[in-house]
Amino acid sequence: MEIYNRRSPVGLVGTWINVETGQWTDTDSHISGAIDSYYEYLLKCAILFHDQDCRRMWNESIKAINKYLADARSTKDITVLTKRGPSPMWGAAAELWYGHADMNSGQRTTATYGALDAFFPAVLALSGDLNRAKLLQESSCKMWQKNDIEPEEIKYQTMEVTSPGYPLRPEIIESTYYLYHFTQNPKYLRMSETMWRDFVKYCRTDEGYAALKSVVTKEQTDSMQSFLFAETFKYFYLLFAPPKALDFDKVIFNTEAHPMRRK
Repeated sequence: MEIYNRRSPVGLVGTWINVETGQWTDTDSHISGAIDSYYEYLLKCAILFHDQDCRRMWNESIKAINKYLADARSTKDITVLTKRGPSPMWGAAAELWYGHADMNSGQRTTATYGALDAFFPAVLALSGDLNRAKLLQESSCKMWQKNDIEPEEIKYQTMEVTSPGYPLRPEIIESTYYLYHFTQNPKYLRMSETMWRDFVKYCRTDEGYAALKSVVTKEQTDSMQSFLFAETFKYFYLLFAPPKALDFDKVIFNTEAHPMRRK
């Protein structure tokens, strides 16, 4: 609530805040790491607990996110996505990304997107905005296909890799799972199969699965984060598990992929 109360006049929040003074120390606004779970939990709190304050905060926040952070390529009006469904102006070359902006002015600062941002199609789908969710998932997939595995960050205008590491993150797999659940479109199973084969090809070792120092060179590191088991493998499994393995509609996943039963 206090973070929301300290949002800017345009409705955005920053990356870092001094918890003693309530002053923002970093006014960069985005959907990536350090902010991502804030937005995720506004929506999930609203659903899990039927919390009207969280619902109001989510509704206001997503308006600002879509107005100032969304970056639609090859289109003039993204609002058609939620009012009338996809417009003919969205052709095969159409893309949707979410970049960075100054929280106070809403002015675009950097056109970057990365592995941590790839959770957002799942959140959009859970909120009911399947049109944007599908488009953003296509962008995430394009980021993956650039080097057959996703980097930490790219400049989406040029597809230049700006942070080449891959620490075995789950977010893009999570979004694939959500989109398959909500659409039942087998394209998302094919998408996840491609990701799984790439994942095994470049990360598997005799001892486990190694993070990559660079998705360009495929050089492995001597590290394996615990979220590989808690999240990445869980979402890969659920994508291909029989429906009875988990009743999606009766749970809400927290940001570490632990299912909590809905009231």
